[in-house]
This record gives sequence, structure tokens and C-alpha cells, in this order.
Amino acid sequence: MIKDDSQDKITIQEHLQELRKRLICSIIVFIIVLMPCYFFSSNIYNILLIPLKKSLDYSQIRDISLIYTDITEVFFVYLKVSILTAIMIAMPFFLWQIYAFIAPGLYKQEKKVFVPYLILTPFLFGFGVFMVYQYIFPIAWQFFLHTSHKSNTLLEIEFMPSVSEYLDLVVQLMIAFGLAFQLPIFLSLSVQFKIISVSFLESKRRLAIVIIFVLASILTPPDVFSQITLAIPMIILYEASILLCKYVHNKKK
Repeated sequence: MIKDDSQDKITIQEHLQELRKRLICSIIVFIIVLMPCYFFSSNIYNILLIPLKKSLDYSQIRDISLIYTDITEVFFVYLKVSILTAIMIAMPFFLWQIYAFIAPGLYKQEKKVFVPYLILTPFLFGFGVFMVYQYIFPIAWQFFLHTSHKSNTLLEIEFMPSVSEYLDLVVQLMIAFGLAFQLPIFLSLSVQFKIISVSFLESKRRLAIVIIFVLASILTPPDVFSQITLAIPMIILYEASILLCKYVHNKKK
């Protein structure tokens, strides 16, 4: 018994050492990626501004400048941009480190299940970010600019976007869409590990739609337009997830 206890302790120590090694590797890679990201942070921020600039030109709104109200605001905005960019670039490495840590405790069949999702997870997140940047931002910015520009008020309303507030809005929507595009992975894994079934997903469509709109209201800014632009793709992804789960289920048979 004493021998078994000591072996358990050694095993726990080895796991902790392995975890420590993985964390150190992840931190080192993150710092290495962060340095060039910070160097190009202003360029990255300019890329984020392109949809707004195009919407302003389309709405024929001229002479608009970004403002900042704190002397440190621009520095922290660029720092935030570089950190978030570094996390996105290094995400595949982080996911691989997590998998490499838990892999020894998985069966061979479970490893086969997880490996494709390691590739799909960052791909779908990046695809969600691309979709919101390429299609949702132009539509959303034009909608909001048109609404504000056409409003009838006693005093003139002037658009003066803040450097940090614009970044926060962009990041919030990008993360929301990136997470929303993880829905097929989450549901497919749940079916594969028999937490839920395909028939359950099909029978709970109405409930799923309600939950999707609730999640969209939490993840997006508090306006109906943003909620709908996130909810509709999530509903489509839910239906795509059912098809994916059916395919995986039939393939097992």
C-alpha cells in the first residue's frame, strides 16, 4: 500500500511538472508572437478601421477623427490589439499543448476523435472573425450611421468615435462570432460522447432558437440589429451541426 501511495504521489508530481513545462512553453511562444504584433499594432488597428472608413465614405460623412480622452488610452489600445492578435495567432499552439497534456489519459479511439477538432476549432473561430469583419461590420456600421445621421433632434448630432470604444465594440463582436462558430464542434462532441443524441437536437429546435437569441443578446452590444446578425448565423450553424452529427453517427455504423 505504501508503495502504491508513493507511486501515486510521483505520478501527480510528474503531471504537475508536465503542466508547468506546457505553461512555460505557451508563455514563451506567446511573448515571441507578441513582440512583432506590438510592432505592427497600429497597422492592425488600421485594418480594423477599414470597414468603418468604407461605411463613412458610403454614407458621405466627411472629416471624422478618432478621439481619445486619456493620455494613456492609445498606448493601451495598441497593447490590447497586439495581445489579442498574438492570442489568435498562437491559438493552434495553445490547443496543441492542452491536447498533449491530456492525451496520455485518453484511449486511442478518444485521441482519434479529438485530433480533427484541434484543427477545426481555430479554423472555425478564424472563419467567424472573418465573416463578421468582411460582411457584418460593413452592414452594421452603415445601419448605425444611417440611423444616427437621419435622426431628428433640436441640436446637431456629431459622430466622434473613441479609439478604445471602437476597439471594444469590434473585439466584442469578433469574439461573439468566433465563439458562435464553435457550435458545430460543441454539439458534435456532445453527440459523440453520448451526452445528447441527434434526435434530441432535432426535437429541441424551438428551444434551441430561444436559447440562441438569449446568448446573442448576452454576447453582442445591447441592440436588436447586432443580436439578429449573430442569432441568424447561429441558427444556420445549429442546423449544420445536426447534419454533421448525422454524418458522424452514420459513419460509426
